[in-house]
Amino acid sequence: MKMKTLKDLFLDELKDMYDAEHRIIKALPKLAKAATCPKLKAAFLAHLEETKGQVTKLEKVFQSFGETAKAKKCEATVGLLKEGDEIAADNKGEPTINAALISAGQKVEHYEIASYGCLHEWAGLLGNKEAATLIEEILDEEKAANKKLMELARASSNEEALCCCDEKQSQNGTADKRPINLRRGMRPVNSGRRRAEGFGVKNNGSAITARQVAGLPNN
Repeated sequence: MKMKTLKDLFLDELKDMYDAEHRIIKALPKLAKAATCPKLKAAFLAHLEETKGQVTKLEKVFQSFGETAKAKKCEATVGLLKEGDEIAADNKGEPTINAALISAGQKVEHYEIASYGCLHEWAGLLGNKEAATLIEEILDEEKAANKKLMELARASSNEEALCCCDEKQSQNGTADKRPINLRRGMRPVNSGRRRAEGFGVKNNGSAITARQVAGLPNN
């Protein structure tokens, strides 16, 4: 059996990402359609065009190694996109939908960033400057896409999901602003003691007996 080389590993991973990008091209329009935030919808569609360009760049990387572009099923991307579909379905029509879609998108971006980071490093070690440059361009695009999603999440989507939670609590009457000891049915500390001490002394300082407290005359 032939021993695997770094070039073999590089080409194997390259085939993986070639497949991944084709799958992402099919997934992005669905994410854009599910988004209710116009800016998020635009971000997904913009990255769709960017991803199409990345496929072309990957084909050039194959060519730089004298290889024909070929895809190998990327199980990781299949799983991430399947989870994205489930997230979109579970949050459809909810104020959490945009935050959920961003989460799904960022998971894919993080996987791509890790993968292209390795490919860029390996291309450099293999001495293929053209491949290294092309992969670095793709890597920068993925980082920018991830940053854009994070900015959108912080600008509005996460707050929308959080405010919805607060509103539901208010509508259901679950928000209780009483002191925590009263909410738990606890008697304030020393309240019984103060009451007992109040029965022990009259305003003029003389002692009050238990019979007087009960309204009975003293013997």
